[in-house]
Amino acid sequence: MGRLDACYAALPVWAQHGTVSAYGAYWHWLRFGPGYATFVHDYERRAAFTAAEWIAWQTDRLAHLLRGAAAHVPYYRRTWSASEKAAATAGSLQDLPLLEKNPIRAEPGAFLRDDLGSARIHTFHTSGSTGTPIASLWTTRDLRRSMALREVRSVRWAGASFAQPRATFSGRMIEPDPDSVGPFYRYNVVERQVYLSPFHLRPETASRYVEALAKHRIEWLTGYAFSYALLAQFVLDRRLDVPPLKAVVTTSEKVTPEMRRVMEAAYRCPVFEEYSTVENALFASECRSGRLHVSPDAGIVEILRPDGTPCDAGEIGEVVATGFIREAQPFIRFRLGDLACWDDAPCKCGSTMPVIKEVVGRVEDAVVGADGREMVRFHGVFVAQPHVVEAQVIQEALTRIRVKVVPSAGFGGDDADDIVRRVRQRLGRETDVTVEPVASIPRTAAGKFRAVISHVERRAGVRAGWSTGVAARPDGRI
Repeated sequence: MGRLDACYAALPVWAQHGTVSAYGAYWHWLRFGPGYATFVHDYERRAAFTAAEWIAWQTDRLAHLLRGAAAHVPYYRRTWSASEKAAATAGSLQDLPLLEKNPIRAEPGAFLRDDLGSARIHTFHTSGSTGTPIASLWTTRDLRRSMALREVRSVRWAGASFAQPRATFSGRMIEPDPDSVGPFYRYNVVERQVYLSPFHLRPETASRYVEALAKHRIEWLTGYAFSYALLAQFVLDRRLDVPPLKAVVTTSEKVTPEMRRVMEAAYRCPVFEEYSTVENALFASECRSGRLHVSPDAGIVEILRPDGTPCDAGEIGEVVATGFIREAQPFIRFRLGDLACWDDAPCKCGSTMPVIKEVVGRVEDAVVGADGREMVRFHGVFVAQPHVVEAQVIQEALTRIRVKVVPSAGFGGDDADDIVRRVRQRLGRETDVTVEPVASIPRTAAGKFRAVISHVERRAGVRAGWSTGVAARPDGRI
């Protein structure tokens, strides 16, 4: 636990609400300040593009991106061959190499443009759903561009807005006491936003979550799909009365048909799914017709066969993305670690933006607490762990966790102790935690490893199908 986290944990609840609001005021300016409205207008205007207009726009934008990368990004200057630099100058994306996660993890600053001048850089860490931490670097302009895209292509499609009161399930440790009796949220008064704790959710606490929605007149929900589905099941089981809501906009896990059914029954509103990454290399969102549209102005998405050729519609392949949102740290032909397939059928909504039929991969178990709570995206314990190359959480029993860590140079007892503290903060102080340094973590047949494995049997009320999905956006910034 860092110094700021420790200070926050020591505050009384009322002061934590105030701290969250002060933090919210800063973030409100950062995300919605000067330039945001212009980005919103631009995304609205481009939404009506024809397929030909999208091709022309992407071609121009890609040429600008690749020329800048070849000239101003140290990593590409150093690693691209002369012929690859020539291809970049010519705007030929397919002639450039694929980008792995390891170089970014090892040297994130090498991907930062060297012509940014005095632009402020913001760093966001992802634990990586495949267990590989990455630091993504943003300018303030990048942040506002990203939020404008979400507002126009996701939240407004759902009939809501960031200007309206919302509740959020994310990885923030907003209630630092694992044994807290409540409240299990903190309130950002500036944005009228309720931060819900995913780490305290169980049948006995569900009513407290619903009370928070009613108290603060929340109009829509966003964040972890699994957590909202779990709360929805408890709402139905306990016959709780949820206040009227406009929509649920889910992130971070695939919404299975069963999850959607449970959420729509409990919240009495439609559910909309997002698919993206903390690096914002791509962005896809669900329209009113239930199709997952890729925003071409967020980046170029390729779905490739093992030989590097493009997949046909309906053919599952590897997702590779070249992002347009983050100009400061451009990722070109970035291998996300996901598998997906295209759908070439026209959408009833009228949009010409491409449609992803299905995303597969990033299978992740939930961790079960001794009191029955279930937590997804538990690998967040590795955020901002500089000496962890890869890690895997294995739940062997309700109160026994084994953490496999592939350490880098500098990993020591303090790092291991910090992992133990983070796990216990989520599961309780009595949890037996073992940190096991290993040379490597076994991969699946698809070449990936599961970041979280639980050998604990689920409660009957939790649908087995809920843990079969994929990731969308582990952002923690909404």
